[in-house]
Amino acid sequence: MDMQTIFNEALGIVKPWYVADVNFDTKTKRLDIQIDFIKGSVFPFEQDGKINDYKAYDTVKKEWRHLNFFEHECYLHARVPRIKTPDDNVHLIMPPWDGQQNGFTLLFEALILQLAKGMPVHQVCKLVKISDHKVWSILDKYTEKTRDLNDYSKVTKVGMDETSIAKGHEYVTLFVDLEKKKTIFVAAGKDSATVKAFASDLAQHNGDANKVTDVSCDMSPAFIKGVKNNLPEAKITFDKFHILKIINEAVDAVRRMEVKENLLLKGTRYLFLKNEKNLTESERNTKDKLKLSKLNEKLFRALGLRETFQQLYTAQTEADFEKLLKKWYFWATHSRLEPMIKTAKTVKSHWDGILQWKVSQINNGILEGLNSVVQAAKRKARGYKFKHFKTIVYLITGGLDFSKLNLACLPT
Repeated sequence: MDMQTIFNEALGIVKPWYVADVNFDTKTKRLDIQIDFIKGSVFPFEQDGKINDYKAYDTVKKEWRHLNFFEHECYLHARVPRIKTPDDNVHLIMPPWDGQQNGFTLLFEALILQLAKGMPVHQVCKLVKISDHKVWSILDKYTEKTRDLNDYSKVTKVGMDETSIAKGHEYVTLFVDLEKKKTIFVAAGKDSATVKAFASDLAQHNGDANKVTDVSCDMSPAFIKGVKNNLPEAKITFDKFHILKIINEAVDAVRRMEVKENLLLKGTRYLFLKNEKNLTESERNTKDKLKLSKLNEKLFRALGLRETFQQLYTAQTEADFEKLLKKWYFWATHSRLEPMIKTAKTVKSHWDGILQWKVSQINNGILEGLNSVVQAAKRKARGYKFKHFKTIVYLITGGLDFSKLNLACLPT
């Protein structure tokens, strides 16, 4: 088997294309492969809904970066045919290996996409030896084009939450399909306009804002306003993790008050923020010792309120859930602990959205998990601008099926 035949098979080259020549340069560690098409070949072209075959009118020389062959950087070269249609217009007929980004093969782009899912972009650039501008161009183009093909007609349950993208309080809001468990939209900011932008994007992907029945979010007035104005049929479920965060902050406020009277509590913040089941043996012993002191009575009352609130979510029925929540509210408002009383009033003012959990059974746990993946990627990448941050979010949490554009990519 000659060299041309070997590379024909290795590259998957099919008629009318064939490998005409192969050149290794051991000094530069570069492999150049010349590809041509059989003389007299015809090329299909669709126009006005009809496909006709045309012979080459003339050709244009093109070059593509391809996957390395061992340590050799590989480049494909070919005369690309141009055809002339009956209306005297000239069209370039790109070969089957041509990628979405000019100058790269589909297989090379598939490699870039796979690498960028698991490592920082600047490391990908070093590995494949191309500029960050070109890598970002490939990633941006694939995520944008693949999202354009997505269908959100069945989206009914949505989780939304803000996350930071840089220092200086720069935020974006992530919108997640809670049933498919993937990010479907990223909006700049964290105000009510982000929900309006989501509703618009939903419509562009065959979705319907009126079909969204449930939304999980925090108690942000901006989010509440955005949902009411743009997702009119959606019932809000206030995310229990955010509620517990507010209660934890109240517990810590009580702890700080008692630190002034009991120095043993100094440096114990995280000990009291943890759930009992997550404590180490040493932390549990320390906590038990602190319980013995009457000086800590307020703090342990606050802890009891937190733990009781967590237990509300084990209620068997909606009626039981509301009954227990009412009891908790009474206890909290009569606790004589100002931070807990304030938190109880916050709960009261968001009562319906808290009770809605027992009906919807949704929360932002999935979104929090996706957010942690995104933040880990951000830390590795020395920070992103919004455009690139959005691309990375879609790339690693969007469940995008790049095989719609590139058959060399396995569906996510």
